[in-house]
Amino acid sequence: MVLESTIICIDNSQYMRNGDFNPTRLQAQQDAVNLITQSKTRSNPESNVALMTLSDLSVLATLTNDTGKILAKLHQVTPNDCMKFISGIKIAHLCLKHRQGKNHKTRIVAFVGSPIETDEKEMIKLAKKLKKEKVNIDVVNFGEDECNADVLNKFISTINGKEGTGSHLVTIPPGPHLSDALVTSPILQSEDGSGGVGGSSAAGFEFGVNPDDDPELALALRVSMEEQRARQQADGGEVEAPKGDVAQSVTEDESSEEALLQRALAMSMDTGDVDNGKQEKDLGSMTEEEQIAYAMQMSMADSDTPLLQKLNLVDVR
Repeated sequence: MVLESTIICIDNSQYMRNGDFNPTRLQAQQDAVNLITQSKTRSNPESNVALMTLSDLSVLATLTNDTGKILAKLHQVTPNDCMKFISGIKIAHLCLKHRQGKNHKTRIVAFVGSPIETDEKEMIKLAKKLKKEKVNIDVVNFGEDECNADVLNKFISTINGKEGTGSHLVTIPPGPHLSDALVTSPILQSEDGSGGVGGSSAAGFEFGVNPDDDPELALALRVSMEEQRARQQADGGEVEAPKGDVAQSVTEDESSEEALLQRALAMSMDTGDVDNGKQEKDLGSMTEEEQIAYAMQMSMADSDTPLLQKLNLVDVR
């Protein structure tokens, strides 16, 4: 993987309040910067990333491989004034010149979502200087892409020269997510053709991992997914079992009252003599509700009132 120091320049002008990218241009940039930062650091753990703004020209984070530091500073950015493209790129170049890893290749990733209000000659002059210093630059042109397309094309063409391909211009029309359009762009492809997080090198593979590149990781992800599916199926079976028990208990509750009345009626109509041994046995095997019904039958046995009339007067519930 390419060892690289990258500084990401975000546009934080007042144009970033627009909502043509979801939810705003500024927040769409934050998601895209997160994606690029993860891609750079995971492609090579020794690569460094820095962060600065193109409006107030502030270096928010110097070169580091701590993505948490970059993201913490990123979410503190607010819209401010207008974009100063040339001054911002010059400051970014200066930061890269003072990098600790002198063997690192250098790259600038600039987000441009505002009109570039500068002389074209100054842009070409800056491009020639970057080419001489062997600094590659990737420009994400969005929001005001039509008015900036011509000058940015000339800017990138000058840096690349006739045969160079190290610098890129990615023009993104308005859409729901800025980061989605960057997933398959050259910005997330390193110079050796491999991609980082969400790069196209892993596209089409299960879990986004090429088994040829990292077979152990691919196997671990597959085993983990199978275990998760097995747990979900087991949980589903455990949930379905109680449903049948609940339905059965509801049915039993509905029929218990009717069964109780039927049993009480049958016992009250029984005129035969019952021996004491059998009575004791029957009482011991009866439930509490059956014993109550039996007691009702015994209490009504000595009365001359018809049975049905007694049942209407007594609440057996």
